[in-house]
Amino acid sequence: MSKASTLRAALLSTALVAGFAGAAAAQSKTLYIGMNGGTMEKTYTEHVFPAFEKATGAKVVVVPGTSSDILAKLQAQKDNPQMHVVFLDDGLMYRAMGMGLCQKTAASPVLDEVYPTSRLKGDMAVGVNMGMTGLAYNTKMYQEKGWAAPTSWMDLADPKVKGKVVVQSAASSSFGLHAFLMFNRIQGGTEANVEPGFKAWRGTIGQNVLEYIPSSAKISEMVQTGEAAMFPLTPTAVGALKEKGIPVEYAQPKEGSAVLMVAECVVANNSEPDLSQKLAAFLLGAEAQAKALEFGSQIPSNTTVKPTAETAKLIETFQGYMKNAVLVDWDVINEKRPEWNQRWNKEIER
Repeated sequence: MSKASTLRAALLSTALVAGFAGAAAAQSKTLYIGMNGGTMEKTYTEHVFPAFEKATGAKVVVVPGTSSDILAKLQAQKDNPQMHVVFLDDGLMYRAMGMGLCQKTAASPVLDEVYPTSRLKGDMAVGVNMGMTGLAYNTKMYQEKGWAAPTSWMDLADPKVKGKVVVQSAASSSFGLHAFLMFNRIQGGTEANVEPGFKAWRGTIGQNVLEYIPSSAKISEMVQTGEAAMFPLTPTAVGALKEKGIPVEYAQPKEGSAVLMVAECVVANNSEPDLSQKLAAFLLGAEAQAKALEFGSQIPSNTTVKPTAETAKLIETFQGYMKNAVLVDWDVINEKRPEWNQRWNKEIER
């Protein structure tokens, strides 16, 4: 072989090695995303992330937990973030943004496709799926007793369900907080004035509450054992329980439900900012959200998603619920919530 041929072969070999090394490096990158476990984790891991992983060569790993769990991890890791993207309930997302834990979502075409109301604080976070907190009830119990389905938040105070109402703690759960705030509004209050709610709760709904639970994790068990008749929950969570054979149904209160959005943000100062932005944009896209809708009943924030024949009814029903859904004021809530939590623990759950 001539010297020129030897040199060309050496250069080609070096280029191939470099190419393989580059591909291996891309494939070895792992993005960690904080989100709820259970149905959401299963849906995204099995049906949504694979397309992103195939396109980028990266691996997406879920860090499961409630929104409160994920926010606590974000705070603890602020100086050395271990997660790249997080999903949080909208209220806790406002707190995360306020603490400087999120970086602005990069401009992309998908931002023009989502509901304008899902773009939070100048795109520091963006709603990835939509929902609302209303009422859920034990259909087996209601049928056996011949009760009509609930229609109002005040049905939580109906004497017939005394000792069979379960409420998630307003100090730790958006579901419980929403229930309290909607009750407060019925009593004449607002987010800026919760005195009516605190004054009236214990003598009305509070008399019927069997247990204040920290999250919705126990709901499934409590329905099956006949302990729980009614409780605050979202249509999506109700759908997940029904898929497991739990006898529950969602009821939209006549006073309205409270909008509950799950938002995503790219974690500030994370180790893979560009790849994290790509994942965030992918999850806002119609392809990803259509899969989340089809396999996890996640209501899309992307307005261009085309539902399948099976999911079209779900979208239609959701749009009906949205007609009287209420947006709560998270800026006021987060300012006052530490004080409310103390009062809730002292006056309501004691």
